[in-house]
Amino acid sequence: MGRKIGKNYKSKAMGLLLGILIVGIVITGIRSTKSEENHTLGDLILSHFEKGIYDRIVKTFMPVLTYDETEGSREYLGAVLPIYSYMKINEVYDTAKESELTYEMIRAKEAADENHVDEKTGELVSQNKDQETEKKSQKSVVSFSKEKLSDFDYLRQNFYTVDRTTTITSDRLNAKKMLEKDMHLAKNVEGPQVLIYHTHSQEGYADSTPGDLNTSVVGVGEYLAQLLKEKYEIKVLHHTGTYDVNDRDHAYSNAESAIQKILEENPTIEVVIDLHRDGVAEGTRLVTKQDGKQMASIMFFNGLSHTTALGDISYLENPYIQDNLAFSFQLQLKAAEHYPGFARPIYLKGYRYNMHFKPKSLLVEVGAQTNTLEEAKNSMVPLADILNKVIME
Repeated sequence: MGRKIGKNYKSKAMGLLLGILIVGIVITGIRSTKSEENHTLGDLILSHFEKGIYDRIVKTFMPVLTYDETEGSREYLGAVLPIYSYMKINEVYDTAKESELTYEMIRAKEAADENHVDEKTGELVSQNKDQETEKKSQKSVVSFSKEKLSDFDYLRQNFYTVDRTTTITSDRLNAKKMLEKDMHLAKNVEGPQVLIYHTHSQEGYADSTPGDLNTSVVGVGEYLAQLLKEKYEIKVLHHTGTYDVNDRDHAYSNAESAIQKILEENPTIEVVIDLHRDGVAEGTRLVTKQDGKQMASIMFFNGLSHTTALGDISYLENPYIQDNLAFSFQLQLKAAEHYPGFARPIYLKGYRYNMHFKPKSLLVEVGAQTNTLEEAKNSMVPLADILNKVIME
């Protein structure tokens, strides 16, 4: 019994001594920061000794105060502070804050949101400069292992560009679940099954004739419709309505009711494609070479109805976000496997972009204003093939 009391007394004494030592060291540290002058050799030795003890105590009991960005420090902090490990596993990427916006302001932002303008120069700038290189076609099919695709970081870095105004986590980007969704069209259907339209019908190319829709992205859409119908026997309805003439800011709002009416009149439509043309800096060329032909590279674009500032945007609800993501990912994977370098990473942004019409809704950027019309049309050949592989084969 006497030994137990002695041990308890000793433990309490050590704890009290440790507490006094911590307080003393903190006070000494504060005092030493106020004056760096008039120290004797003894003061310096004691200060060095105190610092060594202080560092050990703080690192043991308050690791967050000693954290830095070195690999060893991150591993140590993860071991002694489990919540840090949890936060790193569920990490979301850097985002930019934006002010509260009204419904009309948000719908207006949607209209110009696929293109970025440099605030200093006023020039259109590219979203993916690292993709602006010409690549030669590769005949062999590239394969991607399920193990790699199941890694969220690998998936995000190799298949996506996440705009800084929104966030994405592994629960939304799950390759296994996205690949499990069946995107095949129903068989033996009489009516059209694919709708192609253009929110921004006035988007043209380097050699387009102003006012001539046949030389704009609408002409490119007509060629895609022709390929799908004639080569793959897919029933397509190409809608050439214009919604951005003199009013680009409300193009998505203007198009919404019209497209909804088309879908009500044609209930057999399963795939809705909004075909656009991107905007980049004038010195940028989004060009790739496939099967010996020079063509504009494409980019699939998804809206998440979620921004960092506003969270989930209830009045831009989209019940098909996960289906939209699965559809674009399956197309992106087929493009990467059969036409390496053809498709830029899928771009994820915060608003809806009228992708709530159908589970298989798709927004595609075909080249940019620096591409020629021929390059844009050439790119419809692999795009039609990719669509066929996902919805028909």
